[in-house]
Amino acid sequence: MKRHEVEEVKEKSTIAAFFDLDGTLLPLPSLERRFFAALRFRGRMGVANGLAWLREAVRLLPRGLGCVANGNKAYLRGIPAEEAEALRFPEFFQEALRQVIWHAEQKHSLVLVSGMIEPLADAAARLLREQLAARHVSAAAEVFATKLELAAGSWTGRIVGEAMFGEAKARAVRRFCVAQKIETAECFAYGDTANDRWMLEAVGRPQAVNPSDDLARMARRNGWPILWWGRRAEARHLHGLCLRATESANRNFARPRKESSRRIGGGAELAGAKRECWRGTE
Repeated sequence: MKRHEVEEVKEKSTIAAFFDLDGTLLPLPSLERRFFAALRFRGRMGVANGLAWLREAVRLLPRGLGCVANGNKAYLRGIPAEEAEALRFPEFFQEALRQVIWHAEQKHSLVLVSGMIEPLADAAARLLREQLAARHVSAAAEVFATKLELAAGSWTGRIVGEAMFGEAKARAVRRFCVAQKIETAECFAYGDTANDRWMLEAVGRPQAVNPSDDLARMARRNGWPILWWGRRAEARHLHGLCLRATESANRNFARPRKESSRRIGGGAELAGAKRECWRGTE
């Protein structure tokens, strides 16, 4: 075996980190909702698009509301694929970037697994690589997302293969691990809703990020770590400050009357903490 081939074998990752995008690495609303709003603003969406979505929703309804919500891309029928290039992306959560950088520094494979349409997920992967490069971290990022059929440069609204949501995410995780000869028990996964539970259950190190109520209950039941990133983290920090200020103020109020000046100070502290809590959750 040649020397460079030996080095490649040594560098081959034995662990992967799988990331959902919307609500996990990126703030809500989802990229696809932002894209839909942008298309409407530019006058690219018409009545025909809405009717196409409605017809597909009726067809998918027997499979469940989840399939209607995540597997119906008929509203994009006739939209040129190049429209996806014009979407402005929000900033990644700073905590998310730090976590991705940690995985990259550990030589873990980075994989984005998202139900959004593939062009948006690919653009998110490019932006993530740019963000890492700006921090002097070099890493590739694989993408598993919902593929759309193209005809003459425009989408038909039909999905190629399966929509990447629910159990499909777990299947994508397992396919990747088999192809790369990686043990799923050693891998990490990050998701924010109960729709990600199959992906989280497919690995040995699941992490619930900004979890929905359903996922938070599942995480507590299974002993999964719960992470708070972005504004949710700020709001929880301010909420903690508010609780501590309330406890402090209550202690001051409970003291003898000769300490009335301190009680007044405690009331001001409580009022200030409450204002900060409201500001943090807006």
